[in-house]
Amino acid sequence: MNAFRIVERAGHALVGVVTASVHEDRRGATVAQLADLAGVEVHDVAAARKAEFATWVRANDIELLLNVHSLVILPLAVVAAPAIGSFNLHPGPLPNYAGLNTPSWAIYNGEAEHAVTVHWMDAGVDTGAIAYEVRVPIHEDDTGLTLSARCARQGLPLVEELFAAAALDPAEIPRRPQAGERRYFGREAPCGGRLDWTGPASRIVNFVRAADYLPFDSPWGHPRSTLAGRDVGIAKATRTLETSGEEPGVVGSPGDGGICVSAGDEWVLVRRMLVEGAYVDATEVVRPGDHLG
Repeated sequence: MNAFRIVERAGHALVGVVTASVHEDRRGATVAQLADLAGVEVHDVAAARKAEFATWVRANDIELLLNVHSLVILPLAVVAAPAIGSFNLHPGPLPNYAGLNTPSWAIYNGEAEHAVTVHWMDAGVDTGAIAYEVRVPIHEDDTGLTLSARCARQGLPLVEELFAAAALDPAEIPRRPQAGERRYFGREAPCGGRLDWTGPASRIVNFVRAADYLPFDSPWGHPRSTLAGRDVGIAKATRTLETSGEEPGVVGSPGDGGICVSAGDEWVLVRRMLVEGAYVDATEVVRPGDHLG
């Protein structure tokens, strides 16, 4: 409900919400259900995918459209329909982290900080001029979930700033062209979703952290390895900073709440695994001398 309250505090009226169907079976309250409780008109996301939705936008004198972490690409006719403009709240710095799952990619790439951006929407995907941006630190124990949540929290003040400017003088909303290398990330997980134990421990652990959205489903799934001919997921892992001279993937001795697996340079402590659809402690399924491939 925070976004709804932000609209009210800025003196605007929230005319409608476009989201997944209220009938979708999802854990917890959905956006559609919260909009219903607030008395806001709800439109199914399928409607917004059609250029005809622009007619509804103009008929209802919509001045500003805000897209929040949506996976839907709106037609240009819809984007151009609001009187002031359309804006996207993007969980990443632009143009370097355009696309999907950018908090996870930032962790995977070993970044020290990330960003949240509010940008003008245009015909491209995450290509419009930047209105507002804030840098977001990445902590050593961050997961895909915790960094995504931090981005959402840091993004709310940007939305408030946008709404305040729109109320006072829309012409003063910044339009800073994107500059620098553009990198677009799609739905796919890195390395086909598989761990490479020959790589450095830092990359392996970053991959596990980046894919960790527990207790929710991960957009990447957990990084996969092979154990005794079957695929298993690595759900929780940390670095030990202890050099390993063993072959990559070899399972060593139990450690602090897990079991050590040799990476290309260090031992990695694997704590939780996903085996045949169930989460288990790593010590329950792997033994010293086993091999993860």
